[in-house]
Amino acid sequence: MDYNDVEILFVEDSADDAMLTIRALRKSGFANKLYHVKDGAEAIDFMYCRGKFEARIKENPKLILLDLKMPKMSGTEVLEKLKSDADFKCIPVVILTSSKEDPDVQKCYALGANSYITKPVESDNFFNVIKEIGLYWMVISQLPV
Repeated sequence: MDYNDVEILFVEDSADDAMLTIRALRKSGFANKLYHVKDGAEAIDFMYCRGKFEARIKENPKLILLDLKMPKMSGTEVLEKLKSDADFKCIPVVILTSSKEDPDVQKCYALGANSYITKPVESDNFFNVIKEIGLYWMVISQLPV
């Protein structure tokens, strides 16, 4: 995958959750321009073209799917950093997490999350939720250019 042609940045540390999400997006036709990073620090490096991404052309993704509970840098820290930067503020960020904790939901929306979705445990429901995320954010919603 060429990381210069990314439409969706997917930030997820769980290999199993990542595999299921990518498979669901692929079956729905939305995974062809998806780039997966495994933690918050790597997501920040990707967005700022640092570290292993320093050769990346700074073209913003159209959507960020972001897990909360990750090593090195949490999803809320990533969200806060991105939404405080004028270059990234308009990129929709969908929190895709297993946390149903109200303080997490409140904090994410206060930091500028565009949506907060709790991962369904049942695989059929998970597939449908991911399909709807892709459909809404990549086809239906008018995103900034």
